[in-house]
Amino acid sequence: MPYAQRDGLSLYYEQAGRGDPPLVFVHGWCCDHTFFQPQVDHFQASHAVATLDLRGCGSSDRPEDGYDIPTLADDVAWLCRDVGIAKPVVVGHSLGGMIGIELAARYPSLPTAVVAVDPGAISPTPEARSVYEGFAAQLDGPDGEAVRRAWVEGEGMFLATDDADRKRWIVETMCAVPVHVAAKVIRGVAAWNGVGALMLGQAPLLVLRSLTGGSNDPARLLALKPDLHIGVTVGAGHFHQLEVPEQVTPMIERFMRVALTASSV
Repeated sequence: MPYAQRDGLSLYYEQAGRGDPPLVFVHGWCCDHTFFQPQVDHFQASHAVATLDLRGCGSSDRPEDGYDIPTLADDVAWLCRDVGIAKPVVVGHSLGGMIGIELAARYPSLPTAVVAVDPGAISPTPEARSVYEGFAAQLDGPDGEAVRRAWVEGEGMFLATDDADRKRWIVETMCAVPVHVAAKVIRGVAAWNGVGALMLGQAPLLVLRSLTGGSNDPARLLALKPDLHIGVTVGAGHFHQLEVPEQVTPMIERFMRVALTASSV
């Protein structure tokens, strides 16, 4: 099993395929590298692809700290350097989308483009920050496991039409991450300066929303970044890259063509 080492931290990753630009897939909160499997299967036929388990998740180490979004972005940037991935298109889901946006701000020469697949709130209202902070406090409480499961199983994640077996797998995978790690990541989300990262990043950016993705108002984001690309999937929940890959994957592919053409002009 391939691991990269950073200051004593082991991060699990996988690579496949050949071709430019490479793609790096970054999973969401309490998920793992398998949450982009349909896209990995598609793109590895023509591109080099890489996936990883973020610290605290999957087969990677679970240190006590480092769960803020800037540090998680540093982990991804370091992995790219360590395994020789140059100028990738970074595709992140949920938390991973936030990490991709932060990565573009912190390492402007690294990504060719960023795709944020139903990311968490980039420009959160004070009420949204309060919800994150309250959620983190509940996760740290005596009923943290039950609170996490209720959140993951909630209507904000899934639609009634979602496949029952896939939903069960998603819930159990997410609930396998230690709850104290889950809480620390949410505290990092609450503290993140997404507006600053969005405005600093120069790489072409696609925000791909789902039917349940109400945390990112397009008008609010476009006012901050007028060159932003926005897409919306039809009839799918938060994990739409798994539920409707026939919509998500072509939109990523089309965006890559548009972004690469624009950057070469």
